[in-house]
Amino acid sequence: MTGFARVSRAIPEGEIVFSLKSVNHRGLDVHFHAPAELDALEADLRGVIKSGVARGHVQVHIFITRAGADGGSSLNRTLLDAYFRAFREAAGLYQVGGTPDLNAALAIPGMLGAAPEGAVGEGLQAAVLEAAREAVPLLNQSREREGAATAAEIVQRSQAIFGLVERMEAIRAGAVPAFQKRLREKLADLLQGAALDPQRLAQEAAILADRSDISEELVRLRTHATQVDQMLAQGGEVGKRLDFLLQEMNRESNTVLSKTGGLGDLGLTITELALAAKSEIDKIREQSLNLE
Repeated sequence: MTGFARVSRAIPEGEIVFSLKSVNHRGLDVHFHAPAELDALEADLRGVIKSGVARGHVQVHIFITRAGADGGSSLNRTLLDAYFRAFREAAGLYQVGGTPDLNAALAIPGMLGAAPEGAVGEGLQAAVLEAAREAVPLLNQSREREGAATAAEIVQRSQAIFGLVERMEAIRAGAVPAFQKRLREKLADLLQGAALDPQRLAQEAAILADRSDISEELVRLRTHATQVDQMLAQGGEVGKRLDFLLQEMNRESNTVLSKTGGLGDLGLTITELALAAKSEIDKIREQSLNLE
């Protein structure tokens, strides 16, 4: 699910700005955008994020603004010189024209700040990790607000599936008489008015009705819809479990569709209802990607 959090923290060297942004993803995918001097902290930061976030594409942005002698941010001239040298070297090597983009250069992490001198101090490391631990709960609060709205919509669609199943069950009750009528009409055409054996007709109708019976599929579809509501009510990590449950619901709907060919007008009505159920299932699946 999507969310955003931003934490600012003052340090003796200046200021740390730590931000997290998450969007939908099937698993946990973390990407860092931070000054190179913080590379050694990536494993620890990943652990902090993983402890509070189980699913989502998470963008981590860390900015360190160091105060210069005049109280403002300073330019990392060493890094800027390296950028221009690399640009000129690449232009000469590949015989291409163009001029360096200063705006792009200044956007490079660590460009606006003094060049690091040796290892990052323990105080700076601790401040970055503390900012991360503060940002993760804020991110989850943002995600939970969206998750509550998404869960409410999923429950609404689950209730719609309940209604569709009830209508299909009511129609299914008239399946055997429909088969008997259809068989009688077909046999009458074939036999051209000859007498029909009522017992044999009932047997054939029962066989066809059994082959096309969708009662078990409807029961399972109703049960799975109930499980969706229960799962969301219990909370916790539901995304992956919900995805599996939706696969089962889609399979039951497909089976219903495959069994309604011999019911005539009743079959067409059930087909329309089963397709509507599949549409609701697909919409729930789209929304389930927003849940952890």
